[in-house]
Amino acid sequence: MAEYKALPIGIDDFKKIIFNDYYYIDKTLFIQELLDKKGKVNLFMRPRRFGKTLVLSMLRYYFEKEYDFSRNLVENAYLFDGLNIMRTDKSCKEHMGQYPVIFLTLKSAKQPDFQMAYTAMREVIASEFSRHKWILDSLTEKGEKAKFLALMNEKAEREEYNTALLFLSRCLYKAYGEKVIILIDEYDVPLENAYFAGFYDEMIGFIRSLFESALKTNSYLEFSVITGCLRISKESIFTGLNNLNMISVLSELYSEYFGFTQEEVEKALRFYRRESKVETMRQWYDGYKFGNTEVYNPWSVIKYIQDIAENENYFPRPYWANTSSNSIVKNLVEKADISVKEEIERLIEGGTIEKTVHEEVTYGDIDKSDDNLWNFLFFTGYLKKVEESFEGRNVKLKLAIPNEEVKYIYENIIMDWFREEIKKEDLSALYRAFEEEDCSTATDIIGANLARTISFYDYAENFYHGFMLGMLSQAANYIVKSNREAGNGRYDIVMKTPSRRGLAMIFELKIATTIDELEKTCQYGLKQIEDKHYVDELYNDGYRNIKRYAIAFYKKDCEVMCNK
Repeated sequence: MAEYKALPIGIDDFKKIIFNDYYYIDKTLFIQELLDKKGKVNLFMRPRRFGKTLVLSMLRYYFEKEYDFSRNLVENAYLFDGLNIMRTDKSCKEHMGQYPVIFLTLKSAKQPDFQMAYTAMREVIASEFSRHKWILDSLTEKGEKAKFLALMNEKAEREEYNTALLFLSRCLYKAYGEKVIILIDEYDVPLENAYFAGFYDEMIGFIRSLFESALKTNSYLEFSVITGCLRISKESIFTGLNNLNMISVLSELYSEYFGFTQEEVEKALRFYRRESKVETMRQWYDGYKFGNTEVYNPWSVIKYIQDIAENENYFPRPYWANTSSNSIVKNLVEKADISVKEEIERLIEGGTIEKTVHEEVTYGDIDKSDDNLWNFLFFTGYLKKVEESFEGRNVKLKLAIPNEEVKYIYENIIMDWFREEIKKEDLSALYRAFEEEDCSTATDIIGANLARTISFYDYAENFYHGFMLGMLSQAANYIVKSNREAGNGRYDIVMKTPSRRGLAMIFELKIATTIDELEKTCQYGLKQIEDKHYVDELYNDGYRNIKRYAIAFYKKDCEVMCNK
């Protein structure tokens, strides 16, 4: 297509996107709203991959008075030609290219131990010093230049890195004569990683020192924008910081600037001539609600458009699922008690749950209650707000799974969890019960495991088939086969010894309409084995000792019957 533009997959540098003429969804009016609101320290909380880094990059190129290493002024104003911000009033444009900017992204601090994470953050800080090294000639006070060089070359003491941003702010103010704008991207990546890796207390101590000096006691600060998934707890990081403006997914402020709106998605699909994919896009990647604005997952939208631009029939993929560790969902599933499992099942079936929301939740609070885990899932994008209400001073939300992509994440984590749990189980009593035609014991063992698991597919046959296959596949002395052609139909599962002189068992799985229908449903399953001649294949293969089982399920109950 003649008008085709490349999509900025994995590119979060605003200048690269504009200069190389990538397709860009214009979010520049964010600049005007930021200036109008006049927030001193602004924390934006949005899920991963929702365009936070690109927005901060845009702010940097708009506000920064940038010099290269030869002290030549870098011209960036052209990047905004034709964009929405240039259609605003003059007062907004007066701020363009007027400030020194410190820009840090802490994504690289996702490391297995504190020393490696600290080293990664030290490298990021040193790189920002290096970006501004042209100001060295402005540093005339005793020891200033030596300290700057030590921080830039990663040779400074750890205590000096704790206050490095404050020191760099002072140096930039001396060189520019203007206060500094500080942009910090993904501030909580080091904290999330440290929590799951086991060094949370060490990490929060360093982050507290770094941020307090830069944002609480910094007289050289014009304003700051910070992004992350969760709010910064004042108690743990910013004690006494009274000018912290927190904009969570519940806030109506700035709601359309992270993620794509319906209008933006439809415009992009028209540009790539894929208007027919509007409904598929909605089912898979829509469903998030920031304030009162519905938004799509931007990462998944551009990935899907890239694929369908080449092949209109390309099936949607869980793109977002593959860019995150999904540790929070895994944590919920692994720690779930019976009531939590029921809530997960309700969500996967398309239902809702109601929870009190706690915006102040931090990573250190994850394991304190189930409610905290639900809050984490909401703020990190694994649940969406359906309805908001108030109970006294508390905000209560009806929550649901946003879309098919996130539903896929839950289902796959549940399956992985179930496989791991089954590996830990000693199921020899179940196999012995089948060998001895002890249907009562088999019913009890299967029922006990059903009660512990989390179902999806709305208790459809696929769920029970996977459940039984997982349990039977652990039998070391048997070959387990599933859904092979046999007789006049397809049996569900066959379990057989390698030797034809041994034992073979056919399992027919059925779903009962009520709990009272379990026995009748089993009888129907046994009749089907005979009517469709499922035994014939095994008999023709040389097996003579063949047992026939029907297992009927109704939600978390079951019945096992054998044709004797």
